[in-house]
Amino acid sequence: MSLAPVEDPRPVLGRHLTLEEWAAMDEDEPGELVDGRLEEEEVSGLVHEAVVSWLVHLFHAWLGGQGWVFTSDAKYAVAQNRGRKPDITVYFPGRNLKLPRDGVVRTPPDIAVEVVSSTPRDERRDRIEKMAEYASFGIRFYWILDPRLQSLEVWELMDGRYARAAYATEGAMANVPGCEGFSIDLDALWRKLSELAPEHD
Repeated sequence: MSLAPVEDPRPVLGRHLTLEEWAAMDEDEPGELVDGRLEEEEVSGLVHEAVVSWLVHLFHAWLGGQGWVFTSDAKYAVAQNRGRKPDITVYFPGRNLKLPRDGVVRTPPDIAVEVVSSTPRDERRDRIEKMAEYASFGIRFYWILDPRLQSLEVWELMDGRYARAAYATEGAMANVPGCEGFSIDLDALWRKLSELAPEHD
């Protein structure tokens, strides 16, 4: 007796999805929605995860239990047929928001952070594609942290487009634009990352 093949229920990259179908995907299923089709997410490793956890800790300490900090499982409807999952998003306190417990998020955060991966495709996605999408969505500040270049860029939304508000490669960036009292010690971050094995080792 032959058994019928079991259909794989997982969405296939390139398959057409609505924002609602994308939001309803299992949390373990990766992918972002681009022009209504499921697209592969950026590849992350320990460097990426170390930077994300470092920043999340700093944001939580700075907010003091107020506002919200989310990581890359949160799904944002940045356009009618585009859904993105920023590495970190931050909502400032005092906005009187009722964010959804599940499903797609349609309220732009105050900050979106992307940690740039090492591939050219991922770098283009963070620096060009997502910058345009996040500006159109209305995210006030867009941070791009590049561990390979050891740089942090802070972009501020001005008249519908991002203008670079701060840039640093070393030292302590204090009073980051839009985040009074927030500081990040980039030297300490780069030292921590240097404890990992060298690239391609």
